[in-house]
Amino acid sequence: MQDTLFLVLAVLAGYLIGSLSFAVIVSRLMGLSDPRSYGSGNPGATNVLRSGNKAAAILTLVFDALKGVVPVLLVLKYGAPYGLEEGSAALVGLAAFIGHLYPVFFRFQGGKGVATAAGVLLAINPWLGLGTLAVWIAMAVVFRYSSLASLTAAVAAPLLQMLVWGVGPELPAIALMSLLLIWRHAPNIRKLMAGTESKLGQKAAPAAPQTGHGHGHSHKHSKPKHHSK
Repeated sequence: MQDTLFLVLAVLAGYLIGSLSFAVIVSRLMGLSDPRSYGSGNPGATNVLRSGNKAAAILTLVFDALKGVVPVLLVLKYGAPYGLEEGSAALVGLAAFIGHLYPVFFRFQGGKGVATAAGVLLAINPWLGLGTLAVWIAMAVVFRYSSLASLTAAVAAPLLQMLVWGVGPELPAIALMSLLLIWRHAPNIRKLMAGTESKLGQKAAPAAPQTGHGHGHSHKHSKPKHHSK
């Protein structure tokens, strides 16, 4: 019972760490427009790059990845006395990833989770993380579509885990993370099929008006971004 309580607390902590939307935080601190107001409207490093500010995009990428790395490493290093092993660490990483997708601090309107997922994989198994990143980089260099690279890497991660390291306690969390990442890229899949997907580094256009469950605050940022440097 006590072990279950520790696991619940660790998962909750992972979710809260994941809920820190660094695309928004970094943009605010650097005086840039809210990344939810231009380009794809996605609060992630790729969309921040569309602002033209590479430093902001790099900082977003690094901190979004650390959101996945830190909770998993903390569990792996300190969790054993509390009954938290590799499977628990993977669950905490999954919680951080879900926090990025649905951040409690930002009206549950988050990004697609690519950098955070990469951080989780690197912390669970550095070789798995590096192998998945290699797939992403290869696809991004060849095709110049971040979304296509992310989708391919999402498929590769659980396959690499199974083929190289076997079916372990980490696999369910890795597989669910990949499925969620693919699901979050559904609009990009449609754009790729229609030939309208933006390529890496392409300058931003204002975000399309959101419908239904869209970003409720986006009307505050309806004009194109002025900070293009």
